[in-house]
Amino acid sequence: MKKLPALERLEKEFEEVAYQLRVEVPQDLQTAAGHGDLSENSEYDAAKQRQSFLQARAAHLSARIETLASLKLDDLPKDAVSFGSRVYIEDIDSGKEFIYEIVTPEEVEPRQGKISAASPIGKALIGKRVDDEVIITLPAGVKEYVVTELETLHELIKD
Repeated sequence: MKKLPALERLEKEFEEVAYQLRVEVPQDLQTAAGHGDLSENSEYDAAKQRQSFLQARAAHLSARIETLASLKLDDLPKDAVSFGSRVYIEDIDSGKEFIYEIVTPEEVEPRQGKISAASPIGKALIGKRVDDEVIITLPAGVKEYVVTELETLHELIKD
C-alpha cells in the first residue's frame, strides 16, 4: 500500500524546515553577527526569531509525522466512512449532491469539501455506509442527507 498523501506532504515540509535550520538560519545568523553589536542588531534578532519559529514547526511536523506513520490502515473500515474516505451525499429535501473527504487537520479546506473528522459534518458522517441517512446539525439548522457513494482510503490509495 502507498504512503498517505498527507504523510508525504508533511515529510517534504519537514525536510524543507530542517534544511533551513541546518543551512540558511546559521548563514543568516553569521551574516547578522558580522554587523557588530548584537544588542541593537535587528537583523540578528529576526534571524533568532526565525530559528525559534522553525524549531517549533519542526517539532510539530515531527509529532504529526509520527502520528500518521503509526496509523494502521488495516484498522480502518473498508465499507464505512472513516479517515481518508470520500463521501457522496444527497440532500433528501432538495436532491442537491455534495462530496466530502475526511482529511487530516493540515489538509482541511472546507470550500473544496476537505473536512476534519472533528467538524460537525465529519462527526455525522463517520461510521456511515452507503444508503445510510445522515442528520447534520449546522448553524443554518438541521439537514438530512443520504450517503449515495463511498470511497474509502483503501480504494483511494491503491497502488
